[in-house]
Amino acid sequence: MYRLSIVVLAILFLACSQKEEKKTVTNQSFNNLLDLYYEDYLKLNPLEATQINDFRYNDQLPIDISNTYRQSLQTFYKRYQDSLLNYDRASLPDAQQLSFDILARELSFRQELLEYPEHLMPVQQMWGMALTMPQIGSGQSFQPFKTAKHYDDFLKRIDAFAIWVDTAIVNMKQGLSEGYTFPKVLMERVLPQCKDMMVKDVTKSIFYQPITNMPDSISADDKARLKDAYTKAIKEKIVPSYTKLHDFLKNEYIPRTRTNAGINAIQNGNAYYQMMIRSYTTTNLDPDSIFRLGESEVARIKGEMEKVKEQVSFQGDLQAFFKYVNEDKKFMPYKTDQQVIDAFKGIESKIAPRLKELFNMTPKTRFEVRQTEAFREMSASAEYNPGSPDGSRPGIFYVPVINPEEYNISGMETLFLHEAIPGHHYQVSLQLENQELPRFRRTLLYSAYAEGWALYTESLGKELGLFTDPIQYFGHLGDEMHRAIRLVVDVGLHTKGWTREQAIAYMMDNEPIAEQSAVAEIERYMAVPGQALSYKIGQLTIVSLRKRAEKELGDKFKIGLFHDEVLKYGMLPLNILEARINKWIEEEK
Repeated sequence: MYRLSIVVLAILFLACSQKEEKKTVTNQSFNNLLDLYYEDYLKLNPLEATQINDFRYNDQLPIDISNTYRQSLQTFYKRYQDSLLNYDRASLPDAQQLSFDILARELSFRQELLEYPEHLMPVQQMWGMALTMPQIGSGQSFQPFKTAKHYDDFLKRIDAFAIWVDTAIVNMKQGLSEGYTFPKVLMERVLPQCKDMMVKDVTKSIFYQPITNMPDSISADDKARLKDAYTKAIKEKIVPSYTKLHDFLKNEYIPRTRTNAGINAIQNGNAYYQMMIRSYTTTNLDPDSIFRLGESEVARIKGEMEKVKEQVSFQGDLQAFFKYVNEDKKFMPYKTDQQVIDAFKGIESKIAPRLKELFNMTPKTRFEVRQTEAFREMSASAEYNPGSPDGSRPGIFYVPVINPEEYNISGMETLFLHEAIPGHHYQVSLQLENQELPRFRRTLLYSAYAEGWALYTESLGKELGLFTDPIQYFGHLGDEMHRAIRLVVDVGLHTKGWTREQAIAYMMDNEPIAEQSAVAEIERYMAVPGQALSYKIGQLTIVSLRKRAEKELGDKFKIGLFHDEVLKYGMLPLNILEARINKWIEEEK
């Protein structure tokens, strides 16, 4: 490290031109603005702060569905949007121009999103605070339980959660009166989730697990105090809150919710769906274009499936082949939950030697495979939970194993590539670890980029030594078909009047999926309109960029450098990613 004296610094400063002086100050002040924005953002989003191991707000749980909180968000976004007007984008360096563009988009879009009454539909079977609280309260997620203060902090979050539930019920009553509800069948799925929290024996509560697993470093007095406090909190806050929510949903809400599957059934539903398309795909594609793209991809992938059927000399049509892959017991070799988890770990070991051939950048964050917690296993999909930037918490690939004897091997390799390595674990971890990015961009999420990348990495299976078994490759095609089908059924449900049953039938007609899984998938799309579109839209964009780079660079194309370029800026809207890759191609020529 070099140190310069104040005198030398002054001489160097005076030697700069007035233009350079202004540029230096502007650049630094813009960095300060980005830091201030993220600091204020974390104050408003304390759970996200906890997730990145910033424990300053661990005792806070905002009532994020309240009008007061939503107004504070509006004020926050508008204040920083006005602040951006003080900067000349053209005078900023390239890296800061990128941050300028991303922040400007975020501030504008989030203000627009607040115009829609999502707070009147705060509970559903897939996501939301009612599911987040037991997950983090279990002590197995990102909420820390290492010190007495950590335990005390979460008690305050429990207090706030009771208020959140009361607010949710008030909001849902308003939603009922104004026609903003989720479909009836989705809300019926929430009832058993609530019941799991309504325990009579406090020690059986998932919220009691941190007490059962209390660290030895906590004093005996604190242990006794915290045991009493958690027992009381579960009895007087947790159980009553979930009981209240359950009874309201069962007796008052569900009988009056809509039966239509699509979001276009609510007021301004079509405009809301178009907003969700913009949110999740970062494009301005219209529903009809997405629907046609989906139909085209379904037809293409179906042709590839026919080739695999012929390769294994299967006698029968594609539907019969689906049934064979789904139901033949030789594709279900497991007897225990742990055998399923160990099989995924085996995939990790198999691809490890070849990863360095495709990737120059690899994350430092540790990685684990875990079985999904029992309380949410019935309705959960396989998923990735990010590690912490400081490396103290690993990235976790959660696998629901409802019945190991029915766990099918056909899609396991593809699932691991997507959710784990080199899919979400590489992309998310590298972004979190990238100190060159402003802090707000290290935790930024664009579904089309994240899910597009993960779906793109599925296609790397053969390059990583996988898909040597035709059934595993068929599983890969099945997963790609699954994402193509989403383009059709999501738009069909939300703009074309498709019923839940019609969407389930279309899915089962075109991919090897069990009815139970198809039902869960379609109900997920009903709960989160537009999110399922992001996978295929993002993947097709990245595949197109790779093909363009290969064609234009020829022998100069290096797959590791291409992956570097896709990953090193963190998550980007697709149009910005495309511009970055095009610029890189020109520089490499």
